[in-house]
Amino acid sequence: MNLENEIFIKYTPNYKLLKKDNIKFDKNYFYIEKLFMNGDFKATVKISATGTVSGTVFDMENNEEFLPLRVEHSEGSYIGTVREEYIKLLTSIRDKYFCEKYFVSAQGNRIAELINKKYGDKPAFMWEDYPTFGVFKNSETGKWYALIMYINKQKLNENDDSMIEVMNIKLDQNKIPELIKKDGFFPAYHMNKKYWLTLSLDDIINDKDIMKYIDESYQYTIKKKKAK
Repeated sequence: MNLENEIFIKYTPNYKLLKKDNIKFDKNYFYIEKLFMNGDFKATVKISATGTVSGTVFDMENNEEFLPLRVEHSEGSYIGTVREEYIKLLTSIRDKYFCEKYFVSAQGNRIAELINKKYGDKPAFMWEDYPTFGVFKNSETGKWYALIMYINKQKLNENDDSMIEVMNIKLDQNKIPELIKKDGFFPAYHMNKKYWLTLSLDDIINDKDIMKYIDESYQYTIKKKKAK
């Protein structure tokens, strides 16, 4: 994942504000150009109509792209300083012109809204190293009933290294073997595959059906009443 994706992954542009500030617009892209490090470097940040952000950093001494910025594990304090300053610049653009979302995918955010509307629960982001992993817990018992994650498809044993947002839910163990034969359903990633199931949040499964599965998972978290 490149720098821009890491910083803007859960953010969506505020196009009204971009237009209000007269940010340069051309051929379905907004362009923000900024000098940094005392004018030694220039960043050109491009924001698409779909919210995708890309950027290029130029060394102003020779007006060429500063390629070491993109080299993984590149050494040298100078390169590290340029990278840090570029990250600060990207973060300032994000904080001014973007709105934070809960999740990466459109369906993931719709489902989060539906969960909040029905159960009053918002996702908890519990791991600093995994900022796209959000847990839904029963507010009364503290038990999990859903976990949304942004992962590589290879983790689902798919022959594809692209990223996808998925949800883990707990279901009747007798239903799981049949469900994983269907498109959009997988053996649970990183959880007990006997009781948990992973489903994709890429609109292969409609919101209504996903909420039915969430409702069932939620039932496992309810405090059982003691028999009189």
